[in-house]
Amino acid sequence: MSAHDHVFDPTALAGAPEEGGAPERELENSLRPESLGDFVGQQRAVENLSIAIRAAAARGECLDHTLLSGPPGLGKTSLARILARELGTTLHTATGPGLERPRDLVGLLTQLKSGDVFFIDEIHRVPASVEEYLYTAMEDYQVDITLDQGPHARILPLKLEPFCLVGATTREGLLSAPFRSRFGLFERLSPYPTEDLVRILERSAGLLNIGLERPASERLAGRCRGTPRIANRFLRRARDLAQVRGQSAIDERLAIDALERMGIDEHGLEEMDRNVLRCLAQAGGEPVGLKTIAAAIGETEDTIEEVFEPHLLRCGFLQKTARGRRITRAGCVAVDLDPDQVGGSNDTLFS
Repeated sequence: MSAHDHVFDPTALAGAPEEGGAPERELENSLRPESLGDFVGQQRAVENLSIAIRAAAARGECLDHTLLSGPPGLGKTSLARILARELGTTLHTATGPGLERPRDLVGLLTQLKSGDVFFIDEIHRVPASVEEYLYTAMEDYQVDITLDQGPHARILPLKLEPFCLVGATTREGLLSAPFRSRFGLFERLSPYPTEDLVRILERSAGLLNIGLERPASERLAGRCRGTPRIANRFLRRARDLAQVRGQSAIDERLAIDALERMGIDEHGLEEMDRNVLRCLAQAGGEPVGLKTIAAAIGETEDTIEEVFEPHLLRCGFLQKTARGRRITRAGCVAVDLDPDQVGGSNDTLFS
């Protein structure tokens, strides 16, 4: 399938699957919502996008360029697909790192037809040289191509059809101010409450043809960090366990067993999360730098900061200071350590 083909499968609120195999990718796509009406949660964002779509259609105009931001797995890619479907246009996809040269971008832009949706995932990783071409493309629907070099160089303006650029980013702060200002719609997705995740899991279980008891769905939803992608991954692993045991439905006991086999505790912490907290605890409550943590647990700084740290902060298990990270008393308890012996901070994220 080429980058400009639009294939919309009934689809979980997630981006690319974390397992990466073709069967997993197909399964991931099979769980995605088809429309804004099927999209569970993120009520404000869904309502705002619905209003914008209806208004643009009534005026016969292209939808404003849209920036979707938030942690991984909350539904940015799903919303981009839904936007194209709701608008009745074609979805063209690319990734920020994949647009290495301006000609890569120009080749995609020239394929766009009027009203098409051009989705760039990880848009904060678009190179600066390519980003500059997007400025005029977004504002004037035109790109200037330089022909030849030196004294014979000349600029050829290339007109584009009006299109809607949808950017998805987990690091909105890395977007330059001029780039960000060219978007007309901004929607930030936040972690889902348990009740929304339960609804997502129940819908996914129906699509997977597996029974799911309410206590089991609450267990899975309560440990997935507020992320539908992770919730659906837990559901698939629980389904595997149910199938091996010959059960037609996932009950609470099986859900707990599946979570334990994946190393997920009652706080939704994985082994790497616990390693971070233990590393901080060994410092006796003193602040520890990110580089030190990365070296101690064998993980990259970016992964710690983007994947593990947000959940630990939301749970109040660690505290960020100007000098480094500190474990809190709640963090000590989470890894079965005595806060008085470790010297954990009494402060939490919201204190």
